[in-house]
Amino acid sequence: MEKNELEMRWSALEEKCRNCHACPLGDTRTNCVFGTGSRTARLMFVGEAPGEQEDASGVPFVGRAGQLLDRYLYAVDIPREDVYIANILKCRPPKNRDPLPAEEDACIEYLREQVRLIRPEIIVCLGRIAAMRLIKPDFKITQEHGVWFEKGDFALTAVFHPAALLRDPRRKEDMLSDMKKIKERLDSTK
Repeated sequence: MEKNELEMRWSALEEKCRNCHACPLGDTRTNCVFGTGSRTARLMFVGEAPGEQEDASGVPFVGRAGQLLDRYLYAVDIPREDVYIANILKCRPPKNRDPLPAEEDACIEYLREQVRLIRPEIIVCLGRIAAMRLIKPDFKITQEHGVWFEKGDFALTAVFHPAALLRDPRRKEDMLSDMKKIKERLDSTK
């Protein structure tokens, strides 16, 4: 795909997403939280939905959970600007509740198109909800975090959501171990 065509597809997708009202969340958002990072990333992180600070800024993972994710990226020498970060939902659910299946269904095609445009080698699900949608419906984050799955051209894994680590710091060592495995996998596919 030519660079101009690629840019046009990105612009059209982002514009469509910003104007979306396929579910009621489009009426309550402050900002559409489309995604951020390198559009040629080999590594993509996918969370479930934006939180309050993300809704205010329009950028995913900028609040406390995002700052913790940044520290893990730094710890394993993965620059944030080299990855792409998005969510399944592009609008914040009220009071940060879990996304409803109908909301995920209304929004998932935006994420699929982002994946098609980026073509990452590795997709990391941030938390149980993203893993249940992208890896398998019965995903158990406490038992299967850090386990690799192959789907088509992609290697997928899931880690604890950084917000969960803020609530339960006992899982922070598991997260560091998983992030090291992600870095090893990324380095081995160069």
